[in-house]
Amino acid sequence: QVQLVESGGGLVQPGGSLRLSCAASGSIFRINAMGWYRQAPGKQRELVASITSGGSTKYADSVKGRFAISRDNAKNTVYLQMNSLKPEDTAVYYCNTFPYSVHYWGQGTQVTVSS
Repeated sequence: QVQLVESGGGLVQPGGSLRLSCAASGSIFRINAMGWYRQAPGKQRELVASITSGGSTKYADSVKGRFAISRDNAKNTVYLQMNSLKPEDTAVYYCNTFPYSVHYWGQGTQVTVSS
């Protein structure tokens, strides 16, 4: 059974940093590109960043220069380092394959940026 478990969210002040982690089943992790997605209240879920199995990355314009996605293939884990956080980054963050599969959505982790 495929599982993706996100962690690392929390409450942070504007300008602060957080590092999200996503532990993935090996069966999907090693052969797939992975992505971090987020969904803010009242908005559609959106792709934040993606990383291929080889390490190539892409970012949404809204997070370029502030967020960094990485992966540790030995640990089957993908990370999202978030710096210079803004209130508009407040959302539930999810990881999934890229492109996503409707079968792999997990619980997500809440990120709240507020003073």
